[in-house]
Amino acid sequence: MKNIILKGALVGCVISLLFACKEKKEEPVVIDKEQIKKEIQAKENEFAETYNSGVLKNIGYYADDATSFFQNRAPLVGKEAIITFLQSDLAANTDRITFTTNEVFVSNDGNLVVEIGSFKVVDSVNVPINTGNYMTMFEKRNGKYVAVRDMSTSDGMSVQ
Repeated sequence: MKNIILKGALVGCVISLLFACKEKKEEPVVIDKEQIKKEIQAKENEFAETYNSGVLKNIGYYADDATSFFQNRAPLVGKEAIITFLQSDLAANTDRITFTTNEVFVSNDGNLVVEIGSFKVVDSVNVPINTGNYMTMFEKRNGKYVAVRDMSTSDGMSVQ
């Protein structure tokens, strides 16, 4: 009788170990690309509002370690360098900029997003003076997307 109980307990332990060691299947992450596109467009709208207001020190768009590639200059490395450049661009400037998110490419886990967009700059009477395109890579940090790399190019419409 002891052998039967001992064998039953041993078989029970082995079966328990087999089930405990079974690899769990990860639940697939559901990515709502349209919702992410809306989030990114909201970031672009906030950036445009901040830029157009001229108060760039409060800009939450860029990560501290971001790099921005502007035309005809060395890459701007770090949020402070980017802000300094943008502030120099704003001196005595009444132009206004808007951004439009055209496409987003989202990583499988939703932590990285590459945005393809367009921009338009208008003067003080809403006459377009420059248009172009940009590409920004966002990374989700502390639950929010921040720009870690970006670059832009004018489409040659500049009429100044």
